[in-house]
Amino acid sequence: MLLAGLCTVDVVQRVTELPAPGEKVQSLSVDVAAGGPATNAAVTAAALGAEATLLTVLGAHPLAALARADLEAHGVRLIDLAPSLTDPPPVSAVAVRDHDGERTVVARNAQGRTFIGKVPLLAADVVLLDGHYPELALAVARGTDAPVVLDAGSWKPVFDELLPLVDIAACSAHFHAPGPGLHERGVPTVITTAGPGPVRWSTADGSSGEVPVASVAARDTLGAGDVWHGALAVAVLSEPNVTDRIRFANEVAAERVRQVGPRSWTSAIAGRNRK
Repeated sequence: MLLAGLCTVDVVQRVTELPAPGEKVQSLSVDVAAGGPATNAAVTAAALGAEATLLTVLGAHPLAALARADLEAHGVRLIDLAPSLTDPPPVSAVAVRDHDGERTVVARNAQGRTFIGKVPLLAADVVLLDGHYPELALAVARGTDAPVVLDAGSWKPVFDELLPLVDIAACSAHFHAPGPGLHERGVPTVITTAGPGPVRWSTADGSSGEVPVASVAARDTLGAGDVWHGALAVAVLSEPNVTDRIRFANEVAAERVRQVGPRSWTSAIAGRNRK
């Protein structure tokens, strides 16, 4: 499985209450982990037993070593398109509220980061893209015959070119595409998540439906959407229809939000891959 997109360094602090503007609070715990949509999806896929390769831009800055170590520890093969880049990697500052897992995130993502060189053409049985590096996303989508899953959290300009190359667009409830709808742009299957609400889906042939989300006591929602997308990509390989794929992704994401910490959930979902 090939996952292409953003890799960040996440500094995660668990707090009793999220601080108000100008307020200082003591954290209950601190974790550092690799983050980003494609990265968390890669960790998810590896935890589910898939061979996960992450194609990203990380670089040689000392902070990048933190992300590399996390990925290695969780079985993700990393291919860095800019291994000599000396700029610091994107860093996300995260606060997670202890009693309900709600979080705040301050992040720069991939703004201003570029890479030079060709994107390698890698064999894959399924591809997941998050669109954070436009040239990377387009090169991977154009160079594969595998099903392409797009994590469409928010509209990005590259989507005008990318959507006709996508097989499954998995969108957040806040996603909005200007102009034609996603089916009109060539996407066969469109899925829309809504947090604890039912996941809706539709296909270009006119079929549609929704899959309920189990009610769980959330302890930590950080990266839950990324985990959901990673599980969906794994399910593309093992489940023949869209409702079963969504159901599997829902189960894995529910397990993630039950667990405290950026990586504690990986052991909880191990062995769930039904391929």
